[in-house]
Amino acid sequence: MKVLVTGGTGYIGSHTVLCLLEAGHQVAVVDNLINSSAESLRRVQELTGQDISFHHVDLLDEAALTGVFATEEVDAVIHFAGLKAVGESVQKPLQYYHNNVSGTISLLRVMDAFDVRTIVFSSSATVYGEKNPVPYIEKMDIGANNPYGRTKEQVEDILSDIGAADDRWHVALLRYFNPVGAHESGRIGEDPLGIPNNLVPFIAQVAVGRRDKLMVFGGDYDTPDGTALRDYIHVMDLSEGHVAAVDYVAATAGVHRWNLGSGIGSSVFDVLHAFERAVGHPLPYEVAPRRAGDLPGFWADPSAALADLSWSTTKTLDQMCEDHWRWQKNNPNGYAAS
Repeated sequence: MKVLVTGGTGYIGSHTVLCLLEAGHQVAVVDNLINSSAESLRRVQELTGQDISFHHVDLLDEAALTGVFATEEVDAVIHFAGLKAVGESVQKPLQYYHNNVSGTISLLRVMDAFDVRTIVFSSSATVYGEKNPVPYIEKMDIGANNPYGRTKEQVEDILSDIGAADDRWHVALLRYFNPVGAHESGRIGEDPLGIPNNLVPFIAQVAVGRRDKLMVFGGDYDTPDGTALRDYIHVMDLSEGHVAAVDYVAATAGVHRWNLGSGIGSSVFDVLHAFERAVGHPLPYEVAPRRAGDLPGFWADPSAALADLSWSTTKTLDQMCEDHWRWQKNNPNGYAAS
């Protein structure tokens, strides 16, 4: 199957491209490179020994995207492309809605024009909002509480409406939790621009000397050690979940929703200490007041993905941190030095 991956040079996208190639699929990538590097695809080609067709195209440029579909004989799409920083989305909501929602509409219009109606959408656990009890299950009502999450929710609604209106569409909505880690080779990994928004890449930059210390926001939650609990998933497990989903929906019409997570809540200190074990020494940190809007804890019920896709996580928190550290240690400045 020829799979078009939007946002395929990014963190999860590049690892998913690798997994698709290893599973025997052909891959084409569309990315505007505003927050990623084409070096990631060069390294994926190096690791797999296979070619990737790359198109430097923004999804908002519908004419250019039409040219991609006219060139590539696409069977299915895995859609990662989008802006993804929660804090930035609060400051720039119009930019997020335009890029994430309008860009998706452009993609869907072109797909429909070329009779390509199989899509896996990378949604997010943020769609569950702050009122649902844990663990999160797919049948819950959703209600994101920030513009980034609402763009994911709106795209889910669009795809659900399309699937209900036209039974030729095959749709997977993947709600994933906190991806961390890197390919075991240490050749591809997460390379955030500026100050990392997420815990593990920030810890990794402290470990490699790019940041002075980790700020732990909130040490007084009603959790075993007082710090917030999150569901962490190795990026390779997550990527394998996307491959399983595209294989499933290619043969199964309708709209399908799956959580991709471990089902385990790990605290900030659990993650910090696992990373310290990977590095081999303690890392500096400071406990600071809670951030507004942070939840004490959430994690997935991943049983539906196991039942439908025969998919579950395989890697431990220690493995996630070991692989993430190997990437960061070998690439202290990410892809920038390449």
